[in-house]
Amino acid sequence: MEILDGKACAAALEAKIASQVAEMTAKGERAPHLTAILVGDNGASKTYVAAKEKACARVGFRSTVLRLPESTTQDELLQQVARLNADPEVDGFIIQLPLPKHINEQAVINAVSPGKDVDGFHPVNVGRLMLGEDTFVSATPLGIMLLLDHYGIDTRGKHCVVLGRSNIVGRPVANLLSQKSNPGDCTVTICHSRTPDISAMTRQADIIIAAIGIPEFLKADMVKNGAVVVDVGITRVPDENSPKGYRIVGDVDYAAVAPKCSWITPVPGGVGPMTICALMNNTLKAKL
Repeated sequence: MEILDGKACAAALEAKIASQVAEMTAKGERAPHLTAILVGDNGASKTYVAAKEKACARVGFRSTVLRLPESTTQDELLQQVARLNADPEVDGFIIQLPLPKHINEQAVINAVSPGKDVDGFHPVNVGRLMLGEDTFVSATPLGIMLLLDHYGIDTRGKHCVVLGRSNIVGRPVANLLSQKSNPGDCTVTICHSRTPDISAMTRQADIIIAAIGIPEFLKADMVKNGAVVVDVGITRVPDENSPKGYRIVGDVDYAAVAPKCSWITPVPGGVGPMTICALMNNTLKAKL
């Protein structure tokens, strides 16, 4: 069993990005500029945005966070989106989700200029992805592809089972892995809450992408020997034996599943660092 180490992979890719940025600024060009819009006081969202700020600092990007109160109206948020769309000094920006319930998330996403949509959520970029065109790919699916590529995982002709059909992870990563590319050329099955016998599907899989949002859902008897397992999930579960009172787990029962795998991602330290790295990759692309 080998570890798909997202921290190590992200560090290597970030070093390459930092080198490109250093070359850019040495020529007198400005560094890429990423802006994040944070609405409200969601603790998890603040943590994610802070991690993105730190990543920008590591690679030499300019980073700005626009912090708006929970009471911000949809119209006020849309005005900020329009301002960033028109700002030539901003290469890409993200709207940290979730937004407060009184705001229509899709309406805000639709208002972002596709050329600055480094989250890859705009319908234009989603459509380009489906067509196999060059575009901004949402960060977690892109991070998974970069991770598989970094470790030379052979995906050609393999059967990949994706657990979860979200528009953020499941559907786009399934599309990417089915495309004529490397990584890619997989036969892909998407499983979800209405799939009658998920275990029968996963036991056939050469590669499993677990993004179903249920802690430790994937058990050892659901995985064949030698499978590659990528765990997208991350959840705090109560643990009386932990000093913090909880432990972090993914969608995979890691202790039981890992011995059967050829490669597996840890949680934390697997897909998470790659998601942020992929956002840096998209921001550099927006600048270029």
